[in-house]
Amino acid sequence: MKVILDTNIYISAILFDRECEKVIRLLKEHGSEILISDFILKEIEFVLRKKFHWSEQEIRLTLYDIETKTTVIDTHSNIHIIKQKMSDNKILECAVDGKADLIISGDTKHIQPLKKFKGIPIVSPGEFIKAVNS
Repeated sequence: MKVILDTNIYISAILFDRECEKVIRLLKEHGSEILISDFILKEIEFVLRKKFHWSEQEIRLTLYDIETKTTVIDTHSNIHIIKQKMSDNKILECAVDGKADLIISGDTKHIQPLKKFKGIPIVSPGEFIKAVNS
């Protein structure tokens, strides 16, 4: 199974959310391929630097760790379905271009309400964990 994790899942897993850590662990245990784009990596870097004031070394090590556990894909789609926050469209672009089977997002305002995009289900971390444990 190919899965896209929204940026907020990575940030939560890195900083403070055991549920998001569990999502990543479960995906690996089940042999899922986690897809990521350069945009998502840059967004993680930006948040860690600007919002949490991480050092360049901490950021570099974290991004390296993420890159070694994911498949970085090139995106070429140009999706504009979410007008309120254009950067959220980049998550959808990654999913479409990577031919993902699932999107896991903590974004309750823009991404989760879609429920599905181009046939790709969108679930919260809790919904994913519940489905795996069923």
